[in-house]
Amino acid sequence: MATLQVLGKPSSINVRKVLWTCDEIGLAPQVTPWGSGDLDTRAPEFLALNPNGLVPVLVDGDRVLWESNTICRYLAAQHGRTDLLPAAAGERAAVEQWMDWQATELNTAWRPAFMARVRQAPGIDAAAVDASVQRWNALMQLLDRRLAATGAFAAGPRFTLADVVLGLSTQRWRMTPMARPELPALDAYFARLCERPAFLRHGHNGLP
Repeated sequence: MATLQVLGKPSSINVRKVLWTCDEIGLAPQVTPWGSGDLDTRAPEFLALNPNGLVPVLVDGDRVLWESNTICRYLAAQHGRTDLLPAAAGERAAVEQWMDWQATELNTAWRPAFMARVRQAPGIDAAAVDASVQRWNALMQLLDRRLAATGAFAAGPRFTLADVVLGLSTQRWRMTPMARPELPALDAYFARLCERPAFLRHGHNGLP
């Protein structure tokens, strides 16, 4: 049987999504640390797998996939984990809408603040950082209201792939040095995630 491979440095938030999903399923992929400070993702052999030059990449036999949320969905479907990604169209859509919201809205909002405050990237305009903090906090308040409504997890009463991607987003928000509002439903959600050993290994593990 071919070895399941994840290409990407394990400190990357998007790689950690995939590793957490694998852990929940009971998979132990071979991890090769492509990315900043490790193997160069501009190398021809990497670009042949992902022409975007970004991590993670999943290699599962003859199948090669990129985009972290897509990889997570593939793994859950491939292994019949309908608890993580429901089979029914409506329930599945409820999970996927929060995954897509994370990839589009949250990722766009946090980038200037995270790059300036955590990565210490030069040349980021202070006004852009302030706007990023405000937008990021507003979106986390939206998530807090959703979690207050469900009383449990993002898509409803049960843990799903939506919580893999949003759990990592919540960890990043909590660890970025900036002013944050008090969000009790989000705090309770984070405590529920901390009951999962796979989250402690790949999410709440000291990495933003």
